[in-house]
Amino acid sequence: MALEKSKVKKVLSYRWAVFGILAFAYFFVYFHRVSPAVVSTDLQGSFGVGAASIALLSSAYFYAYTIMQLPSGLLTDSWGPRKTVGVFTMVAAIGAIMTGIATTFVMVIAGRLLIGVGVAMVYIPIMKILATWYRKNEFASLSGILLAVGNIGALSAAGPLALMSDALGWQQVFIILGVISVVLAVVAWVITRDRPQDMGLPSIQEVEAEEKGEPIPEAKQVEKIPMVKALKMTFGAGMKFWPLAIWFFFMYGSIMVYQGLWAGPFFNDVLGWDKATYGMVLTFIGIGMIVGCPLAGFISDKVLKSRKKVLIIGTVVYTITWAVIWLTAGHITSTVAYMAINFVFGFFGGFFVVSYAQIKELFPIAIVGTTTAALNIFPFAGGAILQQISGLMLIDRTLGSYQTIWLFMFVCMLIATVAAFLSKEKERVPVTVPVDADKKGQASG
Repeated sequence: MALEKSKVKKVLSYRWAVFGILAFAYFFVYFHRVSPAVVSTDLQGSFGVGAASIALLSSAYFYAYTIMQLPSGLLTDSWGPRKTVGVFTMVAAIGAIMTGIATTFVMVIAGRLLIGVGVAMVYIPIMKILATWYRKNEFASLSGILLAVGNIGALSAAGPLALMSDALGWQQVFIILGVISVVLAVVAWVITRDRPQDMGLPSIQEVEAEEKGEPIPEAKQVEKIPMVKALKMTFGAGMKFWPLAIWFFFMYGSIMVYQGLWAGPFFNDVLGWDKATYGMVLTFIGIGMIVGCPLAGFISDKVLKSRKKVLIIGTVVYTITWAVIWLTAGHITSTVAYMAINFVFGFFGGFFVVSYAQIKELFPIAIVGTTTAALNIFPFAGGAILQQISGLMLIDRTLGSYQTIWLFMFVCMLIATVAAFLSKEKERVPVTVPVDADKKGQASG
């Protein structure tokens, strides 16, 4: 039985409204992630705190984000993406408003923790939405676009946030962010749906089958898998899970060591660049990711039609980039050269986006939230742990200390490269087109 064209059309159009709303929410995930770096001076002036307190404030987000990853996956699979994003975007809104009205630094930290808890519950639900509203060969491409939106959010938390903070005051900016988040939470609740069937529409699997001229599959209720069983299926999956987890720990951890911590101080301490100069140079990492993330998804979906191949290509070139950073440290002083290096760093670093499609395809759709969340623990754990280790390695702010850190990151990426080669990928079944007997005869004659 053919599907109603009007319903098919609605599935293919409405899903963009769902994705657009959630992508806008993800914009603020990255915005809040890097915002303390821009308003740190204002915070120090307002509350009379030092650099250690600002570091604690910034890390509060990451601790909350890491801790909430498994709950994010479990709630996505049990509550559904709509409820999870709606409720926790409201939590982030409360955190932003609390930050804006704070009268003590403790209130600012509490607000930051609430923001971290709230935005931690956005990415995993979007992954589930992509799995239920989009075709399999669109997943990586849309994941790449999503990461590009996030990086645009990070760039917006640099210059634009600084301008808004100067014009309105940093506290007013956070109140405005809170109000926007309240509206976003309400819109997400009203418009977002977990899957097309919730609106009486055919599933994306049914739409795909009709497009290919295949029999329409019978509608099936997605099996509800208990949380404990979902966790056992994920962490007990052996080579299906752990090589990707180890790879992601070092891959994203090394990005955070460079982009999020020591690249700026290196440019200042060793090369003598001022904040404006090295800030401009560092933006090329974000620009590289904005280009690299969606392109990696497109190559994975449409060109190579492989997650693992794209993952390996990105990891190898990114590892080579770390070798260049290590070997040329102190020898290259050109801002243009470092713009190019940072662009390549961000471009191929952004290839990590395909790992989410890779892990998603290895497990049942019923636990895609749990498996994605479990994987997502490791990049943030890597960022926290590798940053701490690298801090211990920076004995003094000399070229030698930075070279030691860059060498350590290169070795970490060699381990990540091995893990990438060991990772598993779901085998793709080749599509065969039936040919009738007459056409066979004509072809052979």
